[in-house]
Amino acid sequence: MKILVILPRFPFPLEKGDKLRAYHQIRTLSNNNEVFLFALSHKSVPEYAIAEMRKYCKEIHLVRLPRLFAACNVIRNFFGTRSLQIGYWDSKKARNQFRQFEAEVNPDVIYAQMVRTMIYAAHSVRPKVLDFQDALSMNLERRMSKYRGLRYFALHYEFKMLRSAEYNACGIFDALTIISESDSDAVPRHKDTEIEIVRNGVDFDYFRHDLSEKKNSVVFCGNMQYAPNIDAARFLVNDIMPRVWKVYPDANVVIAGATPKPSVKRLENSRVTVTGSVEDIRPYYAQSEVFVAPMRLGSGLQNKILEAMSMGVPCVTTPLANDTIGAVSGEDILIGNNADELADHIIGLLKDEPLRSRIAENASEFVRRHFSWEATGEQLQTILQNAIMTHENHEEVELEDE
Repeated sequence: MKILVILPRFPFPLEKGDKLRAYHQIRTLSNNNEVFLFALSHKSVPEYAIAEMRKYCKEIHLVRLPRLFAACNVIRNFFGTRSLQIGYWDSKKARNQFRQFEAEVNPDVIYAQMVRTMIYAAHSVRPKVLDFQDALSMNLERRMSKYRGLRYFALHYEFKMLRSAEYNACGIFDALTIISESDSDAVPRHKDTEIEIVRNGVDFDYFRHDLSEKKNSVVFCGNMQYAPNIDAARFLVNDIMPRVWKVYPDANVVIAGATPKPSVKRLENSRVTVTGSVEDIRPYYAQSEVFVAPMRLGSGLQNKILEAMSMGVPCVTTPLANDTIGAVSGEDILIGNNADELADHIIGLLKDEPLRSRIAENASEFVRRHFSWEATGEQLQTILQNAIMTHENHEEVELEDE
């Protein structure tokens, strides 16, 4: 197949979850197909990143969207009837370039990532598949509860617009995919619309067991500009760890992740380290006794938990984060509903080395059984092939009706 992939961000380097998913899907699809990449970017893309994607893409078309232009688009959309996110990634110039690129490639199928890019594929007459990735409207709905006033109003507006966009996608695309059952359940849809679950995976060769000396008690990582991660970091330091420190006053915490907001930087003290961007996250997993992801907001799948599990680090998290993973509490992972329960799990793991070893070993086996990029790549290949057949069948029916 000739597959034209549309992305809202260039998929390398892998500092965000949507980029990680896109990168590995392109990598696996390229084994048996010709992949053509149309990517948007609000910043310059380094040559090494483009060179990496050339390993898997027959051709790359990159469109730079200046942030100022994107911000103006958001303001215009706020007084219109469209999602701010769709507006942020929209551009008449980019749409014209996409139509030209599509005509040159003449793909068998178009694969678009997230509703942010649906405006580019919507008017194509070719077979097309949309990967919601996660339920963005559910993400916004969960975040709304944390705010009041103008910010609540803006989030509520975007929530309604995203719900509308997700619903409309059901009538535009030949097939739809998403990362988990809980996200699928949250997406509004037409009657009888199916959304196929395509999970993320783990690069097991990269995130492999590491027997490094344990220098840190607890680690949490992620993009520290992302609101759910900011909330989790503050929850960890302000609510959970004080309970742990009563038992283990020398326990230390590392918060590792790109571009931490000031509210995250202010968490740093003699027992808490905020690293900022790191070149390689693996040492922070390997050198920590416990990985904690106390997620209270957000949607989608927490790749950081899968990575830690793959490296043999025992994980503590919340039901919200584990719902998309499906690990068994007490066997593969430890689940806490509140600060007290999460702190008790951390204390238990710090105290009990055999428990740490058992949970870590089970976790590693669990992710290898359920989260393989190669397996999800084969599944996606089938979905794209079926979308082509579905599209052709619809065209035959329309010709017969005429």
